[in-house]
Amino acid sequence: MDISYLFQGFGTLLASEPKIVIGRIVLMLLGIVLVFLGSKKTLEPLVMIPMGFGMLAVNAGMLFVQANTVGNFMIDPLVTETSALMTILQIDAFQPIYTFAFSNNLIACLVFMGIGVISDLTYLMAYPFTSMLIATFAELGTILTYPIAIAMGLPPNHAAAASIVGTADGPLVLFSSLMLAPELFVPITVIAYLYLSLIYAGYPYLIRLMVPKEYRGLKVKTTVKKKVTSQEKLVFSVIACTVLCFLLPAAAPLLLSFFLGVAIRESGITAYVTMIESTFLYAATFFLGLMLGLLCDAYTILNPTILPLLILGVIALAISGAGGIIGGYIVYLINNKNFNPTIGIAGVSCVPSTAKIAQHEVAAVKKSSIIIQFAMGASICGVLTSAILIALYITIIPML
Repeated sequence: MDISYLFQGFGTLLASEPKIVIGRIVLMLLGIVLVFLGSKKTLEPLVMIPMGFGMLAVNAGMLFVQANTVGNFMIDPLVTETSALMTILQIDAFQPIYTFAFSNNLIACLVFMGIGVISDLTYLMAYPFTSMLIATFAELGTILTYPIAIAMGLPPNHAAAASIVGTADGPLVLFSSLMLAPELFVPITVIAYLYLSLIYAGYPYLIRLMVPKEYRGLKVKTTVKKKVTSQEKLVFSVIACTVLCFLLPAAAPLLLSFFLGVAIRESGITAYVTMIESTFLYAATFFLGLMLGLLCDAYTILNPTILPLLILGVIALAISGAGGIIGGYIVYLINNKNFNPTIGIAGVSCVPSTAKIAQHEVAAVKKSSIIIQFAMGASICGVLTSAILIALYITIIPML
């Protein structure tokens, strides 16, 4: 008996070309690293632990599926023909989740609904100009990366899909890449979520580079603002959802999900709030991380188109973070220096991660300085500006 067929995980390594062998080993090790960094809370554990396990399992669990063809019994994202898909759905264990929840954006919508449920619009509505200005500047990465991608030779739809990594919003990246470049949505989404987790490590250094210590510790002196009631927030969510869906129907599924979550929160329907926050959001995040890990097999990741996407992702997130901080400085000047520029990083719409990063960096300099309320307003506004920008991309790019 050929031992390579008895232990096919090893056997497929022996039968693969060197770059695939190296890629599988590196991805297995990376999966292990993600699990441990997630467990230590260095990276986002809700995504990284299932993603790491999926990554190591899919690269270890390769076998000979037909003659000398290598594959796995977990997932096949490239199958589109109906009869082949029906066969795969009965064979691959996680294919139903991918086909019926991941590739049609259902998971992205469930995550957005959960974000809506946990989002308090109070500070967005109390300080709309500040929030909107910062969020707009934090879209610079999404805007400026597009011409860079075009200059690198990418077609317009691929350039737009790669640029949207700059929103730092995983569900939006998933949604837009499926709409703009379905053939690249797997690598773009995987890259986006890997980079989003690295935001925890990278953005604090960007803040320290761009905001001197004496500015990071600034307190924001506020006048007493009229309290924003739940009824006002409910009215805002209804009007905003209606207007934005009417103007930007390409993003209607995400806008509906987000504002429905907000409306449920402000209506005080505790049964729905508990269901969406404790069940839908966590379940969607878990399966999102697992699907991303299972999609990280060496044959997909080592595609030659991946390297430009890796470079563009770093560029987009770096420019977005820098743009947000620049927006923070502009608000600082407009408000007669009564603002902390660090808040600008929160305009990058990774809710609530960037807001927490801003507060952590401020508190490290002056513990009594509390800016989280302004940061959350900018971060939630960033979700809306990102959705609007993505809808514009989805609408305009096919016309080019």
